[in-house]
Amino acid sequence: MDLSYNNFNNTGGLGCQISNTVNLFASIARLNNTGIVPCLTNQVICSSEPLHFVHINCGGRKITVNGTTYEADFGQAGPSTFYRSITNWAFSSTGTFLSENLHDNLDLESRQLSSNGGNELYTDARVSPSSLTYYAFCLANATYNVSLHFAEIQFTNGETYSSLGRRMFDIYIQGERVKQDFNIEEAAGGAGLSRVERFNANVTDGTLEIHFRWAGKGTTSVPERGIYGPLISGISIFNPVFKPGYKPPSKSGSSPLSKKVDRISTAAMAGIVAGATFATLLIVGIFWWNCCYKLDDEISDVLFGDEFQNGMELRKLSLVQIAKMTNNFNGEKLGEGGFGVVYKGYLKDLDTYVAVKRISKASKQGIKEYASEVKIISRSRHKNLVKLIGQCHEKGELILVYELMANGSLDSHLFKGKTLLTWEVRFKIVQDLASALLYLHEEGDHCVLHRDIKASNIMLDSSFNAKLGDFGLARLVDHAKASQTTHLAGTMGYLAPECVSSGKASKESDVYSFGVVALEIACGRRSIEPKYEESQASLVAWVWSAYGSQRLPDVADPKLCMNFDAKQMECLLMVGLWCVHPDQHLRPSIRQTIQVFNFEAPLPKLPGTRPTPTYDAQTTSEIQASEPSFSGMSITVPR
Repeated sequence: MDLSYNNFNNTGGLGCQISNTVNLFASIARLNNTGIVPCLTNQVICSSEPLHFVHINCGGRKITVNGTTYEADFGQAGPSTFYRSITNWAFSSTGTFLSENLHDNLDLESRQLSSNGGNELYTDARVSPSSLTYYAFCLANATYNVSLHFAEIQFTNGETYSSLGRRMFDIYIQGERVKQDFNIEEAAGGAGLSRVERFNANVTDGTLEIHFRWAGKGTTSVPERGIYGPLISGISIFNPVFKPGYKPPSKSGSSPLSKKVDRISTAAMAGIVAGATFATLLIVGIFWWNCCYKLDDEISDVLFGDEFQNGMELRKLSLVQIAKMTNNFNGEKLGEGGFGVVYKGYLKDLDTYVAVKRISKASKQGIKEYASEVKIISRSRHKNLVKLIGQCHEKGELILVYELMANGSLDSHLFKGKTLLTWEVRFKIVQDLASALLYLHEEGDHCVLHRDIKASNIMLDSSFNAKLGDFGLARLVDHAKASQTTHLAGTMGYLAPECVSSGKASKESDVYSFGVVALEIACGRRSIEPKYEESQASLVAWVWSAYGSQRLPDVADPKLCMNFDAKQMECLLMVGLWCVHPDQHLRPSIRQTIQVFNFEAPLPKLPGTRPTPTYDAQTTSEIQASEPSFSGMSITVPR
């Protein structure tokens, strides 16, 4: 039942008639702009002195940011809830999410996103299915500055399934709509980035109302059910005329004795302040030492304290050098995501431009991924692997420096229209990627499992030669084993089905991801496209269906306008399907795919209908936001 003000057209006694049922008047707001319903204000007893500010950390605990303390607001709300704080504010929420498992207070810590400099105010938020209203009571009548803090922490950046959600809602202050169809991600410039919307509001009856209402637009079930409704991270209401700590002068005269007492109090206060300042500096110093130098020691132990020490040849750069290369991290950005930011830099002594990856301090996997990248890619030498030039772990910073790939990532061309890749270039990219995987799987001292092969991790140089990058999830295994039990890792749409059931990464799971990329290159569309009807949403299922119906040429990228070698196109599609066979034992090795690409071996014979395995998924942990999460359920791979 929605009792928001849009559903009432009079100011009669309806509100007070239901005031005894607290949950029902949760969402009653202003009626025809005549003031808060009397039964709401009657529930609040104000002190003799009016208040001049309210700060709320919506959906989170009590915190202090830049000297301002935000009150806690982390209680669970129900389908129709009214909650009043012990101070001078309250909120109401109405509606039920599509997903029964979705809570109305969100926590960024379970997601791999960057929240603008680590500001704790944006690591949590309150969300409502339909209507969310905050009330501030007992205020002095004045004009207030209202700051509404937002950060989209349910979606991710990048080109994964988790980034496809879209939220829109309206904002009302004192009954007047100040924002229509507000989209946090669009306003902030990306998911996980903060956005502050500032307004002025007049208070004439001691009460201020801020109302958020779902616009009925955007997505409701992508990337999961229940992704909709207004979301707010923090609210700050402040009377700019009010001077904190001001007290009017005493009307009675002051005696010498009182002045002496004042002098003693001032001296004592000075001592207290000095002591507190010293203690604060000491605590900050300890924290800084633990954050920076202890972190540096920890990384050094991981990188150089094991069997991978010998043979590592990687340039160690200082933070000062990195700052100069990137204009103190204010230069051109090449990319941004949950891992952090990639900047364009210039390495003067080599007279070359580089890509500088600054790993986000908010990333829980930062140290592990940094160490994995350094240990694996620095020991790998192949023309189709992105070259790691140097690294820096200093003062808590984790930074990697790569050769600059002039034409960016493969996905920017295939899916974002940066340029139209010709067929010759596309077929060469697939061969380059296969060559890189052959080196990783079979030709090095150890077998390297990449575990995150996807279009956004395939980089293109100035001549459109393809190079595989981002080894943050990669693992080293012995050639004899060629598999490893790990936490589930990868990206939705590229993840092999057996990884979910067994938790084991293998050469076969890498081959599966390679097959998905091969199909993307041939078809010019992503592995998962929610905009299509269900039978076509999965690229693998769609192509296999076309193969079974003998319509395989129909799936070729229409942007190519039939300008491709028909034999090569058939080869690429057939090898792609072979690689994504649900049974890992029936997939080819990467060496076999190369032989077929070179027409040294015949095309594979595949069933006309894609096999559909059913398996039980094990509970996993430490899964990135771009990865699917399963817990004790039976999973059937879509056909």
